[in-house]
Amino acid sequence: MRLDASAVVRAALAASRAPVVLVDGPSGAGKSTFADAIVAAWPGVAPQLVRMDDLYPGWAGLEPASHQVVRDLLLPLRSSGVGHWRRWDWAASRVRDTRVARAGHPLVIEGCGCLTRASASLADLHVWLNAADDVRKRRALDRDRGAFDAHWDMWQRQWGRLVARESPVSLADLVFDTTAVLAAPGAAARGTVSP
Repeated sequence: MRLDASAVVRAALAASRAPVVLVDGPSGAGKSTFADAIVAAWPGVAPQLVRMDDLYPGWAGLEPASHQVVRDLLLPLRSSGVGHWRRWDWAASRVRDTRVARAGHPLVIEGCGCLTRASASLADLHVWLNAADDVRKRRALDRDRGAFDAHWDMWQRQWGRLVARESPVSLADLVFDTTAVLAAPGAAARGTVSP
């Protein structure tokens, strides 16, 4: 299937006037890049973008962030119209601030652990990205310029446990393999990438 941000936007808007879109997949699959393309392709007022990287309370924080996005953001957003999330300050190893999302405005959440059985029922569209393991690892380690290197194995173990328990790819409405895409400079920014 062709990786096309405009098609994802059309699918999201067909589901709801103000949809919640989850973009998940393993580290290095291209979630952040593709989420940026989705936001750029959105007609009118752009959706609010929440990055799971801002929620993880450190390198061992995949599970807590996965729970936080449901408990603090998605459940309250659906039940009361206002959800929030705590942004993590990686340099200071503490919560930086709290952000708010309001119902009636489109929301895109991207990052490892955002698509679970608990979050799936609270979102309108579920997108899964994947790529070959060697490609993903190279992308992730190159992207973080050495900051991720010492934590890769621990992160992969956390990720493996979450995937085994939640089977997030089975919850996805759209599944894309990005092994051969997102490599060309500016490709995702154009909103359309094909293998």
